[in-house]
Amino acid sequence: MQQMATEPRGEELSLAERAYRAIRDQLVMLDIRPGAPINEDQLAQSLGVGRTPVREALKRLQYERLITTYPRRGTFATEVNITDLAHISEVRQELEPLAAAQAARRGTAIDRATLTDLLRDLESVDSPRRDAAELMRLDLRVHRATYAATHNPYLEDTLVRHDNLATRIWCLFIDRLPGMAGHVQEHKPLIEAIVAGDPDTASRLARSHVEGFEQAIRDAI
Repeated sequence: MQQMATEPRGEELSLAERAYRAIRDQLVMLDIRPGAPINEDQLAQSLGVGRTPVREALKRLQYERLITTYPRRGTFATEVNITDLAHISEVRQELEPLAAAQAARRGTAIDRATLTDLLRDLESVDSPRRDAAELMRLDLRVHRATYAATHNPYLEDTLVRHDNLATRIWCLFIDRLPGMAGHVQEHKPLIEAIVAGDPDTASRLARSHVEGFEQAIRDAI
């Protein structure tokens, strides 16, 4: 059975929310390949839930541009279109620095503890045991923890959706990106700035990180 995705919040999640997070991360990590058909029954069985939670999850995922439904054809994982990179980066270059600064200003003791735990995980990024998929999951965890620390649900929601789309592009080119560990390790000084409550440094590092991501993809094309 496919393990459900959970976020480090410790809350009780509805079946629909659990299904949404699990399917979302399969789409983001390209475990469900771009263009692949989406079968409600198979997803429900693999996740151990009924079709109703899966159907609710798929409605959200369509809104988030991770799946597409065609009349009389069915539902499919959205194709990864490299031409979307500029549009996604345009949004992230403005909002990622804002999120990092607000996380530094507003992060609670719990947020800072979560980020500090992630710092420890980042220390082992260069370990040969860390494969590319594991590094990408760590990258997602860092971004999502940062967004959560802003305590602005609208900013968090927007950035999670755009980071998901950016990660799909990253995963598509991951075999051509030898510096993956270095990209993930860039989060260390960013997290340190957030934990230290330094919004200016956090903002600057976040912008540099997004710009570096776009350039790395363009160099790989």
